[in-house]
Amino acid sequence: MALHIEDYALIGDCHTAALVGRDGSIDWLCLPRFDSSSAFAALLGDDDDGRWSLRPDDDDATATRRYLDDTFVLVTTWTTRTGVVEVTEFMPFGDRRADLVRRVRGVRGSVPMRQELQIRYGYGATVPWVRQIGHDDAHVLLATAGPDSIVVRGPRLQPADHRHGSRFTVDADSTVDLTLTWYPSHRQPPAPPHVDAVLDETVAWWRHWAAGDATEGRYADAVHRSLLVLRALTHEDTRGIAAAATTSLPEDPGGERNWDYRYVWLRDASLTLAALLAHGFRDEADGWKHWLLRAIAGDPADVQIMYGLAGERELPERTLDHLAGYEGSRPVRVGNGAYTQYQGDVFGEVLAALHDARELGVEENADSWSLQRALLAYVEEHWQDPDNGIWEMRGPRRHFTHSRAMIWAAFDRGVAAVEEFGLEGPVERWRGLRDRVREEIETQGYDPVRNTFRQHYDTDEVDASLLVLPQIGFCKPTDPRMLGTVAAIEHDLRTGPDGLLLRYRTTAGFDGLSGSEHPFLACSFWLVEQYAASGRIEDAERLMDTLVGFANDVGMLSEEYDVEHGRQIGNTPQALSHLTLVTAADAIRRARGEAGPGIRTREAQNDGTTRSTTGEGERAGAPD
Repeated sequence: MALHIEDYALIGDCHTAALVGRDGSIDWLCLPRFDSSSAFAALLGDDDDGRWSLRPDDDDATATRRYLDDTFVLVTTWTTRTGVVEVTEFMPFGDRRADLVRRVRGVRGSVPMRQELQIRYGYGATVPWVRQIGHDDAHVLLATAGPDSIVVRGPRLQPADHRHGSRFTVDADSTVDLTLTWYPSHRQPPAPPHVDAVLDETVAWWRHWAAGDATEGRYADAVHRSLLVLRALTHEDTRGIAAAATTSLPEDPGGERNWDYRYVWLRDASLTLAALLAHGFRDEADGWKHWLLRAIAGDPADVQIMYGLAGERELPERTLDHLAGYEGSRPVRVGNGAYTQYQGDVFGEVLAALHDARELGVEENADSWSLQRALLAYVEEHWQDPDNGIWEMRGPRRHFTHSRAMIWAAFDRGVAAVEEFGLEGPVERWRGLRDRVREEIETQGYDPVRNTFRQHYDTDEVDASLLVLPQIGFCKPTDPRMLGTVAAIEHDLRTGPDGLLLRYRTTAGFDGLSGSEHPFLACSFWLVEQYAASGRIEDAERLMDTLVGFANDVGMLSEEYDVEHGRQIGNTPQALSHLTLVTAADAIRRARGEAGPGIRTREAQNDGTTRSTTGEGERAGAPD
């Protein structure tokens, strides 16, 4: 049976990732990419669906774990009755191979170890052809099915009922290496990795990347780890940014709200880019811009809300009926049917992120500005269309206020590109459309009786996504309408003793799904940002302390949090949770007047337009 979600740690090579449980079992690994089919899928079923367990042969052994500083090299220290061992686990970075290394080092005494290996391709559906090809001094096991092969090296594995296992003993100051490498089955097995060399190279690469972040202050550790998580979810070659490393971890255990998040949402990727840019990671902007140009090349009418990691357009959704699901949550889904939806807000998010890049000195080129003009031309034609909204409602399309505000932001950034950066475009037309969208929102997206913005034009319900309006410059955080909206959100959407936010009230029946869900962490981080920006700094820090405390022992956050049972829920690690943690911490630092990253914000003015402002804590050397 799978562990609680917070009991897993991620190791990855920026191509894919494995989830390692506290019990020493790797229960999730897709090869060779995040969105490939899995070789280990016990996370969504049971042991027979694939896993690789490595731990002391002592059921009373205890473990503590940590990452080597600024890396995704996981070190687990096991203490047993006979001694202590360290298990160092990582996926080598930069070798363009799908390798996984598990090094066991004796620390004290003598510790018997055991491993159990069940490789099941195709999300647990396919038992491979397994054979031993090694000799006494080099034990090698091959597992092949269809296009996939895995070679495992280490202590000799013995077969038993369609699985393999071994026992070996590690003494003090001795080391035993176990390695797994995926390769296309039509090729010869690759040579084993040189563990010392790839470990040193992997640690050096992560630490070099992490050195670009100079975050300080109360939440520096949480921000730093969150930035690392965002980079771990960014594909090394394509630069597509996965929304999470998993599929079908439920929003409602036992229910149907189980989705595949291993793809690139334009929204989440844009927001991730903005968070990385604000902390000085400009190379990520160039890589993502190239990904964007490739992915949405062609007719802007064909733009999708999400793509595969390399820009694949077809992401058909299907169910895996042979898998029992995490804690019985079915169906288990791969692919995501939401790729066919229209969500107007993504245009605003993309254009806002690219504008942030301009403001932080990332060079604009003719191709990227041409792309942005093409997107704006499409928005000009379709700005009045209803959509499915940020939460991918599987009901009828509506005029969601958040989506309408992001359409406003798209035109606003187009105007700013011309007025502030001298780029060419029909600025008068964009300005006029920006004003028309604003007028529409202020009349149809606002409820004067409750003094709140609405979830959509046909309801009096509120939605946590309305907290984004001040962040994009549509209104000031202290605008009376915004304060009224916050009060309504606090009244309608807060739950549990810590006051966490639901996305919306599922009982209102707008999303076309049965069941309910738990508080969505990103929404509560948005509330932190709103509190900080509107002067409620103590409230912001109180809620921020609670949210940061939900991270597990290695700093990972999933999508939602079950306040009743005190556990993480949903896909993990969730990019949106981590990026909103970063922006919430930055907002608190600005509110406190502390030195911080070079962040520009779009501030609403009295005439309904916006201007760029820089907080007191702009990083030295940031462009004017």
